[in-house]
Amino acid sequence: MSDRALEALAERVSARRESDDFGSDEGRQALEVIFEGQSTPRRKSSIVKNMSRPGATRNDTSCFIHSMLEEKEDGTRHEKSIEAEHQERPADKASGTPPQHGDHMQSRLLTKKQLSDMAFGIRELSKRLGRVKLMLKVKNVFVLTKLTDATLCAQAAELTKWLLNQEAQYTVYVQDKLRDMKSFDVDQILEGDESKTSRLKYWDEELCRKMPHKFDIVLALGGDGTVLFASLLFQRIVPPVLSFALGSLGFLTKFDFKRYPAILPRAFNDGITVSLRLRFEGTIMRSIRRNGDSDDDHKQRRLDEELIGAEADDHHTHKPEAAYHILNEIVLDRGPSGSMVSLDVYGDEECFTTIAADGLIVATPTGSTAYNMAAGGSLCHPDNPVILLTAIAAHTLNFRPIILPDTMVLRIGVPYDARTSAWTNFDGKYRTELKPGDYVTISASRFPFPGVLPLNKRSEDWIESISRSFDWNSRTKQKPYTEEKKKDETESKEDGENQENGDAKA
Repeated sequence: MSDRALEALAERVSARRESDDFGSDEGRQALEVIFEGQSTPRRKSSIVKNMSRPGATRNDTSCFIHSMLEEKEDGTRHEKSIEAEHQERPADKASGTPPQHGDHMQSRLLTKKQLSDMAFGIRELSKRLGRVKLMLKVKNVFVLTKLTDATLCAQAAELTKWLLNQEAQYTVYVQDKLRDMKSFDVDQILEGDESKTSRLKYWDEELCRKMPHKFDIVLALGGDGTVLFASLLFQRIVPPVLSFALGSLGFLTKFDFKRYPAILPRAFNDGITVSLRLRFEGTIMRSIRRNGDSDDDHKQRRLDEELIGAEADDHHTHKPEAAYHILNEIVLDRGPSGSMVSLDVYGDEECFTTIAADGLIVATPTGSTAYNMAAGGSLCHPDNPVILLTAIAAHTLNFRPIILPDTMVLRIGVPYDARTSAWTNFDGKYRTELKPGDYVTISASRFPFPGVLPLNKRSEDWIESISRSFDWNSRTKQKPYTEEKKKDETESKEDGENQENGDAKA
């Protein structure tokens, strides 16, 4: 605040103290704020002095916040701070995009403000979707199941046949490998109606990558792993996923398969409720060896200088290799090596720490109940906008799991002078070696995961899920005292007092 504004504020406060407004009844009434268009007071405040709406000049205000706003409105300009400049810089090196992402802007290349706005927008949209029903015009149905389980394949065949027999004339897409499996039995599904042949089609990963808009809804048969596979198949746009619980735990599977003849018509005709789950975007960044550098020269390079130091803006130090959108976690570990792995952890423009451990887990709120929990991390409700960072067998007594905001961009790399490489995987897939100098950039994804919820549940039954799956906080209930017990305790207390009185007399 300028000296002129401070002097004006001091004069107004002094004049108000000398007046009798504060002590009189009229003065007390003048401190009530009346909202425009309403006749009853809503709250009391010392910000506004009179009953009417303040004029454009705001001469009557005694709030220093308003004074600063007045100064800003007067056209006073301030020099851009270093923090403000960081807000407008991309979070990572803008040296191209991986080919599988096409022409969309990766979240790691967004500025801090853009990333915050994006995360906030996803959270607001998720809240709104949880209160409304989405009416789908279902034509193309995507069926997904686990190929290694013959029982699940037979149930997928049952569901496919039921869909093809409906009057709505659905087109059903199933995995291309199912056509040759006996447990699926294509001939039995198509018998009796030649039109079914043209409406039974097959998908592969290439089709999911190039034409995600083709499918109106995904029906997943299996456990949470099947839902994670759906997330990996649709790396950008994800159709709504309605998952039937046919696995072990069932944090992400909400529907009973035995009731699908009643569940699916209701979902297709009456609408669905969708919950958006936060996903992470993980990008593998490879170190570029400089021309003429020997192995010793390469080891002398410093990762901290290239990420947050003098070479932070040099786009020739690293290049992106591949990027993946994940629903559970990104893990960096020691791989086949018997030695610990050394990892540098950077958050935005700051070096957090260097960790020596078997590995590091970066989990979404959805993934808090998976590898994160097994490694001692916190359980986290899926609606929380956070990133969970948990070490795997850290070689220290004081490395505790930490929870970070989802607007932060993490970069976790292997130092140039590390003894061994690290390995990374994304939701348990795409296992890749990280050599010294390589790192992984992790940020909130622009493409959340839409899961279908039962219509009679406005919010997800997450607490019920962890109680059912893990017996969370389950113990034998403590028995209450009975009346006889209380009576015995009273008599015992009186006998003790009588004995003490007798001893005193003796």
